[in-house]
Amino acid sequence: MSRYFTTDHEWIDVAADGTTATVGITDYAQGQLGDIVFVEVPASGATLKKGGEAAVVESVKAASDVYAPVCGTVGEGNAALEADPSLVNSAAETDGWFFSITLTDAGELDGLMDETAYKAFVAGL
Repeated sequence: MSRYFTTDHEWIDVAADGTTATVGITDYAQGQLGDIVFVEVPASGATLKKGGEAAVVESVKAASDVYAPVCGTVGEGNAALEADPSLVNSAAETDGWFFSITLTDAGELDGLMDETAYKAFVAGL
């Protein structure tokens, strides 16, 4: 699995098949938001555009949109977040994932950062 990052602090794990992936927000992002109290994930079958709104996350501090890092079709939203939105705080880059997606164009991954580049980006904030 390959992991990529956006400048909006989303991560995307691309499966070995290169056509499916899982998306969430980074540990840095959840830390900036504070205690997460609500998450709205996209519906299965929804079509997402790269950079378009995909989900909503609300914390005690603020509400924020989660953007699609690539174009594609939603496979499923993480239903566990509805019952326990704090999963985003405790496991942002694992169990706190937001949705799975089938990529329309794997070439869109080329514009994203790898982990080393993302860490350097965050260090510069």
